[in-house]
Amino acid sequence: MKKLILYSFTCLSLAAMLSGCSSKGGNSSSKTGIPYADRKSKKNQSGAFAVATQYKRAPGPGLIPIEGGVLVVGGSAIEVPGVEPNIYNYKRQVTVPSFYMDETEVSNTDWLEYLHWIRYNYPEDREYYYNELPDTLVWRRALSYNEPYVDNYLRHPAYRDYPVVGVSWEQASRYCEWRTSRANEFILREKGILTDYKTLAGGNTGKNNNATAAATQRPDKPFNTDAYLNGQYDDKGKNAPVDYNTKSGAATTTAGAAGATGGGRNSQPRRNATLEDGVIMQPYRLPTEAEWEYAALGLIGNTEYENINQNKIYPWNGLGVSSAKKKTRGMIQANFKRAPGDYMGVGGSLNDKGDLTVPVIQYTPNDFGLYNMAGNVNEWVNDVYRTGTFTDADAFNPYRGNYFTNKKLEDSQSGKIALDKYGNPIKENAYSGRKQTWAEKQAQTKRADSISKSTDPQGATASTSYQADQRGYRDRQNTLLNDEGVTLVNDKSRVYKGGSWNDMAYWLNPATRRFMQQDESSAEVGFRCAMTMLGAPEISTAGKRSFKNPPQKPYRVSRGK
Repeated sequence: MKKLILYSFTCLSLAAMLSGCSSKGGNSSSKTGIPYADRKSKKNQSGAFAVATQYKRAPGPGLIPIEGGVLVVGGSAIEVPGVEPNIYNYKRQVTVPSFYMDETEVSNTDWLEYLHWIRYNYPEDREYYYNELPDTLVWRRALSYNEPYVDNYLRHPAYRDYPVVGVSWEQASRYCEWRTSRANEFILREKGILTDYKTLAGGNTGKNNNATAAATQRPDKPFNTDAYLNGQYDDKGKNAPVDYNTKSGAATTTAGAAGATGGGRNSQPRRNATLEDGVIMQPYRLPTEAEWEYAALGLIGNTEYENINQNKIYPWNGLGVSSAKKKTRGMIQANFKRAPGDYMGVGGSLNDKGDLTVPVIQYTPNDFGLYNMAGNVNEWVNDVYRTGTFTDADAFNPYRGNYFTNKKLEDSQSGKIALDKYGNPIKENAYSGRKQTWAEKQAQTKRADSISKSTDPQGATASTSYQADQRGYRDRQNTLLNDEGVTLVNDKSRVYKGGSWNDMAYWLNPATRRFMQQDESSAEVGFRCAMTMLGAPEISTAGKRSFKNPPQKPYRVSRGK
């Protein structure tokens, strides 16, 4: 129910975003005096510039807002007798911007939804489906009877709310991309910006609707956010934004835009929603290591007027792993291995109430409202692993793992981007770290076009001096060697954090960090998604002191009559 309420709130907020582009009025630019989006104004000879003035940000489905701030990375690390100290955790003060984080780990049901979508939309593509299957063989042990989990853990309803495991970093990243487009498509169809679901199903047969035409004109590939924003997904619903800047006779409404046969607003040309409209959500992604540690520690509950009255070792207060509250005193607060061989306690008095994993909503959430930020499963984060990351990374929003890319152009003249067979943009190495001059851009485009026709797919960027791969930038400790002198760490080593059902309490500390290759998986590693928060970092101003600024005049946008 909590997720449903959050989802509804998101959709309502996004509806408010769109209405910001449609409220009536005729205000003008404060700098030029030209009216905003007034199609009929004789004073405006340069098109109608629309401004989304009533934008209200909101988290995407499943996410919780995390107000950022100062974090001492590694600051909560402790030494435990009998456990090798985490000597690679360098303590340093950094600032983490506000962001959104999944309330829970991604569950088996969430992943099965992903697999179902693939099988439904690409029934003949067995490779696509197979590549996204988790590795259920991660449960196998040579001297343990775990075959029931191999067969049942992912699919059986007994484990539907348990965290998905056996997922590599690469699979988790692809899930984030898929989730972005599915969530955006749902919101756009619910609001009629794309052809609504009722029309697509053939259930809307009013005189001003043509369900059959809308269905036949729908693009042959599934919705992709990047392709849509680039104008390469032509599906405009009855509530698609009006295009005030189309010159007379230059465009007509599509069959998907209901009411095209009538007069007034419904007969006007439509356009795709843009980033400027404030309707499209930011991409889902894996959290950075700093974001994850900040969110897990949850010091916001112990902070008053910038004073932290109590530090933490775990996502909860206190020095131990059991609850000190009267009603739950002595109960274990996370799912972990209390001692070698003790995974759940004594029969009749189970300590953490879980033998392997437990449901993604269990125990008490931390002060940000996040569940299982310690124990249950470790979680992938976005960063490439280096022992000295926090000695090198920037103090603001630290992260190691940047590999800058451009969307590959299919047609440099029209700006059409190249899409793969699933409708996703094809990426290539970024050409430059700055805005190129027009002449440089044309030369680069010609060079890329000529090389794309050759047999060298990497040649398009080989001739430039710009280094798109920043994973090793300012890297002072880029290797760890084993006893045989073999490198253990490389550019595909990714960080995971949080501790699991098979870890001792030491690893529940948010400062601890380990790594695994990005194409590997484990029965002890899952993930949750994050999303960038745009705009002001303060989430709520209620009860907080602030300067009183003169109110600004609300700029409203007219759709015309």
